[in-house]
Amino acid sequence: MKTHKTISKRVRATKTGKLMKRHGGQGHFNSRNPGNITRKKRRDQGMPKQFAKTLKVLAGL
Repeated sequence: MKTHKTISKRVRATKTGKLMKRHGGQGHFNSRNPGNITRKKRRDQGMPKQFAKTLKVLAGL
């Protein structure tokens, strides 16, 4: 099965095998957001476990 390139660019696997992704909407127009939203966008976000197996196959991980 070929690697799905958009998923492989958006998702990365940690050492333990969990999938992480960046928060969306952090390119521009961030000054209108409250501070707690801006701080949350600095961290990577974990992907739900029910999608992990499918995303690992698609991302080629």
